[in-house]
Amino acid sequence: MCGVSIRRVFAAALVAAGGFAVLPGAIPTASAQPCPDIEVIFARGTREPAGIGQVGQAFVDALQEQIGNRSVAVYGVNYPASYDFLAAGDGAADASSRVISMSQTCPSTRLVLGGYSQGAAVVDMLADVPILGTNLGTPLPPTVADNVAAIAVFGNPSTKLGKPVSAASPLFASRAIDLCKDGDPVCSPGRNPFAHSDYVNAGLPSQAANFVAGLV
Repeated sequence: MCGVSIRRVFAAALVAAGGFAVLPGAIPTASAQPCPDIEVIFARGTREPAGIGQVGQAFVDALQEQIGNRSVAVYGVNYPASYDFLAAGDGAADASSRVISMSQTCPSTRLVLGGYSQGAAVVDMLADVPILGTNLGTPLPPTVADNVAAIAVFGNPSTKLGKPVSAASPLFASRAIDLCKDGDPVCSPGRNPFAHSDYVNAGLPSQAANFVAGLV
């Protein structure tokens, strides 16, 4: 699939969702410890401000509640999150660099990859899941795969094509949860434009946190 077609499919999904991929984001907080017990590396959705976004923050908050006194650091993936969806590859490169760096400097830290909407597509690239039938970005090197304890994605466009991370990733399927709100046109055949912005209210970040807490 050519780049123009990829842009059109992603754009059509967001138009179908009524543009509700735009949510206020939260700036991530970092642990004071040099090597935290857990680090969440999260890619925000389209047009969300820099950071991890509302879904990402709800997921991190829920995970912290689940794991007690263990320390959690947060890294917001650095990428445009714009309507130029081919630039999602920049996010995959940044997240991959972060995973490699953390694996070297903090090998005991349990890494969690997460993403919402376009950010979920960033994670797809890392997990070697074809994005709309096209390989964009570069999968994580197998040498650092064991440092990734879990993956949690929300509103994943690849799920609409029957390729959720939890089934299609060669390395991470058993460690991944891929959640799609009922009716969300970005990740399902549904046509509810409000569903794509309802992940937090629907409690799906907490559901993902419960899954991830069992792996970290």
